[in-house]
Order: sequence, then structure tokens, then C-alpha cells
Amino acid sequence: MLAADMKRRLAILPLLLAALCAAPLMAAPAATADGYLQLGFDRLAGFRFVAPPYDPAADPGKPLPTGEEQIPAEVKSWNGKKAVVTGFMLPVKMDGGLVTELLLMRDVMMCCYGVIPNMNEWVVVRLKKGVRPLLDVPVAFHGELKVGAMFEHGYMVGIYQLDGEKMVPL
Repeated sequence: MLAADMKRRLAILPLLLAALCAAPLMAAPAATADGYLQLGFDRLAGFRFVAPPYDPAADPGKPLPTGEEQIPAEVKSWNGKKAVVTGFMLPVKMDGGLVTELLLMRDVMMCCYGVIPNMNEWVVVRLKKGVRPLLDVPVAFHGELKVGAMFEHGYMVGIYQLDGEKMVPL
């Protein structure tokens, strides 16, 4: 009798864990300071996001799948707002020795040296005025956040973009 009861209880454990993992980790609204939302990757990556696969046979006249239905309403509400995001710089475009576009990564071990990040674990940061490269240390970028699927040449490249105003080394 006890063994059967224990088996039944253990059988629902994976279901409970799956429900907890699927729920967003955002309980309280994002804090603000000096008019900027304070957004960490605990919030930006606090939900499961699976990027739709690239389909080379897709009809170019039809909209591409975006996966935006997976983005929680609270996260979508940050679109167009001033935000500060902290992470690790991975430069992707440079001009005159200054970084003009980068991926702001959740973790220094994500990307080429470790785990492939989920699409909600990076922010594409574009800067009108470049900044000096600062690698392997956390940095904070201030700017206007855009939330939604972004495509380049038919490939989905991200769901977050920050039009950067300034960088603050931490």
C-alpha cells in the first residue's frame, strides 16, 4: 500500500516540476531608476522561448513565424521604454576600434566558449557612438528597448534590441 502511494506521488513529480519551470519567474514589476527600467536576465530570460526553425522553402510573400506568442505580456509591455540592461559584451561590429553593435550576453560562458544561449538570453545593442571593447567584465547599457522578433536575411536573430545611449562598466 505504501509503495503504491509513493509511486503515485513520484509519478506526478515531473508534472509539477514542468509546471514550475514553464511559469515566468517575474513576480513583481520591474524596478525603475532615473526613468529607466532595471532589467536583468533574470527577467529577460525568465520564460521559455523556442525560436521557430528556419524554413528555406518558406513563401517570401508570407509572414515568417516569430514565436512572439511565447513572450509574456509584461515583457512585451517593455517595448519602446527606456531600460538599463547588464551583461557581458560580445562585439559584432566595429568602426575605428570602437564597438558599434554587440550582443549583450547573460553569461560570459554563453556563445563560442560554452553553452549556446537561448534567444532570450542576449540583447542586440546598437550604438550611434561606438564604445571601447570591454570583454569578460559586466557592463550596463542604457537605451530604448525593443521587444519582438527581429530578422536579418530571413533568419531570426533575436527578440531584444537596445538602441544604446551609454555604457557603464561595473
